[in-house]
Amino acid sequence: MTEAIKEEIIELINICRYYKVGTEVIRALRGVSLKIYRNEYVAIMGASGSGKSTMMNILGCLDTPNEGDYILNNNNVSILTDNELAEIRNKEIGFVFQTFNLLPRSTALDNVALPMIYAGYGKQMRFERATEVLSNVGLADRMNHKPNELSGGQRQRVAIARALVNNPSIILADEPTGNLDSKISVEIMGLLEDIHKNGNTIILVTHEEDIAFYAHRIIRLKDGEIESDIVNPFIRTFEQEQLKLVEEKV
Repeated sequence: MTEAIKEEIIELINICRYYKVGTEVIRALRGVSLKIYRNEYVAIMGASGSGKSTMMNILGCLDTPNEGDYILNNNNVSILTDNELAEIRNKEIGFVFQTFNLLPRSTALDNVALPMIYAGYGKQMRFERATEVLSNVGLADRMNHKPNELSGGQRQRVAIARALVNNPSIILADEPTGNLDSKISVEIMGLLEDIHKNGNTIILVTHEEDIAFYAHRIIRLKDGEIESDIVNPFIRTFEQEQLKLVEEKV
């Protein structure tokens, strides 16, 4: 059989990002080049100061490089205006953050529907789609609850539903289990596993080894450069981790 042709969704070409702090220049990224393919599940790792947060900001179109090109879905987004970047973020990228970033006075349904307002969808379409994705993440009975009426795991599920609502090309998850206990972390990573199986490209930014090993490919940064980029030979799965939790209780 002929091997399926992999489709590039992201290409970074010699990306440099530096900041001036007084008279000092901080070189956060130093000529980073990589490709990420559609439906890949990639973890980006690195210690504090490695450049992983800067890379996440560039991948998420929250920042632009000083040098180099960022090609996203065949578009060079490194040369776009702030307004054009905002449109790309809304349509192409679903964000999942460690701190959930939910509007505290809005219901789960309204939080999830919010990106669709910016995308120009009508009220009925927003309601139907937000209801669908909340049901898909197991929160059909919590749609009218506000964040303070939800557990940490439920709030992260709302955040994941919000990330999915506009059918983005990429899910960018920044430390998605950082505020959760071990059991709930396994559930959230299981949900991301299902999202990947359904065809989404997932980029996971984390400093936790056990979380990174859910990804199929692991990229490690050090001092603003790629230290290693390997296929993960020991992929963790939700099913395996659930069995471990059961065995620990016995």
